[in-house]
Amino acid sequence: MAGLGVPELLIILAVVLLVFGVGRISRIGSELGKGISAFREGVREGSKEEDEKAKNDIEA
Repeated sequence: MAGLGVPELLIILAVVLLVFGVGRISRIGSELGKGISAFREGVREGSKEEDEKAKNDIEA
């Protein structure tokens, strides 16, 4: 992982906490989680639409 060990990762985490603050980081994490959920839902819907289209093409 690019030569990063546990101590380096802890230092990076501490700096990020100091720069952004706990509240802002939790909000960013929450928004990231919502974005990932929306992306997964979109992929599922797209897959369903493709399956239905393929099914209709076979029947036609």
